[in-house]
This record gives sequence, structure tokens and C-alpha cells, in this order.
Amino acid sequence: MSGFVDGAVVAGIDGSGSAVQAAVWAGAEAVRRGRPLRLVQVYALPQVKAPVAFGTHEQVRAGLAERAGGWLADAEAAVLAEHPGLDVGTAAREWSPVTALVQESQHAELIVLGSRGLGGFTGLLVGSTAVAVAAHTHCPVIVVRGPTPDEPPPSTGPVVVGSDGSPDSEAAIGFACEEARLRGTALVAVHTWSDVLADGMLRPHPLREDPAEIEAAERGKLAEQVAGWQRKYPELAIELEVVRGRPVRTLLERGENAQLIVVGCRGRGGFTGMLLGSTSQALIAHSPCPVAVVRPAGSTR
Repeated sequence: MSGFVDGAVVAGIDGSGSAVQAAVWAGAEAVRRGRPLRLVQVYALPQVKAPVAFGTHEQVRAGLAERAGGWLADAEAAVLAEHPGLDVGTAAREWSPVTALVQESQHAELIVLGSRGLGGFTGLLVGSTAVAVAAHTHCPVIVVRGPTPDEPPPSTGPVVVGSDGSPDSEAAIGFACEEARLRGTALVAVHTWSDVLADGMLRPHPLREDPAEIEAAERGKLAEQVAGWQRKYPELAIELEVVRGRPVRTLLERGENAQLIVVGCRGRGGFTGMLLGSTSQALIAHSPCPVAVVRPAGSTR
């Protein structure tokens, strides 16, 4: 295993076309950030009672390592074709994919994954493994998606960030501001509200409250949260959008015209349980553009 590279953009490779596409996308991100790119392929020995049917453990291990090297070489070639001169490193690792990626995240600036996979990352982004990766990594995780499985991720449009006033969404806004600046595009801060729920709990008297007053109050909270970031990024165009409805539906709709959606790893109010239930899985499985999941700096799980 080659050594870790502090501050690298790390892309998970599994031999799928989706992973290669994600690697190329990660290469562009590395160029924007002035960071090296690290391509990582994780493989594990099959758990069988009669390994002799497949050869000895060492033969199987050597075969998996050789295949990993081929996949990494193909991905590296695709990246360099698009980004010549980029500092690209590769690593083939024998371990659990989730554990390996979490360890990689201790040194990485970003973890980038494809939306579909095979080999060591089979099902990574369609079930509990994706939740585990996003819940435990130490840096932002980006799932690269396009409008359809066969389409490339969009490269135009604003960056969209989901906000609910929580520390996680505060970190998400900061990350989204920097992404919008790097891409030279606008930022759309989206906040959803409900006349039934407030801060993740039932309102005491939902039918007695004026929806217009609720919306005005929620818009004021969003403006207050974004104000500090607008001062830090004075040249950045930030649009505030307050919507009555469900967060996942709203974000998916806004994602149709965006190049990146950014959310916190958990939240309150409209984004409660963002990465612990169906909401996160819906974004990861159905977003028409890449999705970034951001944890507050120094947070542990």
C-alpha cells in the first residue's frame, strides 16, 4: 500500500464506468483546489470455506491485486487525458471498503465516489454502506451523479446548499461558498419549513399560526445564518430561497439546474436525520447532479 497524501482529493475506484467518471470529476476538483489526486481501489479476499476451489489464498490475493492495478491504471489514464500534468497517485488496498475510506478521510481533503459500482464497492451508494461512509468520514464526501445513469455530471448552474440553522448546515454553507467561488458560479441557499414541524418537533398549535408569519420568520433565520458567509465572500452572489415543503423534494427539484448539491451530515427541522434515513438515501440515489455531504470540523461520531 502506498502512503497517505495529506490534503489530497481521494477517489474510490472499483473498475466501473461510474468510478472512472467520478475520478475524472475528482481530477477537476483537484485542479481547482491545487491539490494532488489519489486513486484508491479496495479489495478483500472472498469469504469461502473451500478457497482451494479458487486457488490458494496467496494466488487469490495476487489476482485481486493485479486486477486492482489494472483498474487504477485505466482510471489514471482517463484522468490524465482530461487533466494532463495533474499529480496523480494510486493505491490498491486489501481491506473493508468502508473502513479503508474512513481511514483515507483522516488525511484527505475530499472523498469522491461514483454513483454505481462493482467489485470492492458493490452497492456502496445504494444502501447502509453509503450511510456508514458519510456518517464516519472526517472530510466531505461527494457522490458524483448525472441526470441519468449514463449522462455525465453537469458542469454548469449554481451550487445549491440545504440549510436548517444547525451546526452541520453551517459547515455545509461554508463548503458550498468555497465550491461556488472555485467554480465561478452563484450559490443558492435553500431552507424548507413546515407549518406542522418546528426544529424537528411538532408545533404546539400548528393550525393557529399564520403561514406568512412562519415563512417570514424562517427567512429571517436563513438570512442571519448566511450573512456572515456573505461578508466573507463579498463577491459571491448568494440567493436565499425559503420553501414550504419537504427538504428532499425541494433539493431534488433545485438540483435539476445545479452543478452541485451540498448538505450537512445531520441537522434539525427540515433536514433532521439527513444521513440516517430515507432522506439521505433519496438524495444519493436520485439527485440529478453531484451531492456533497459535509460534517462540521472536529466532529466525531
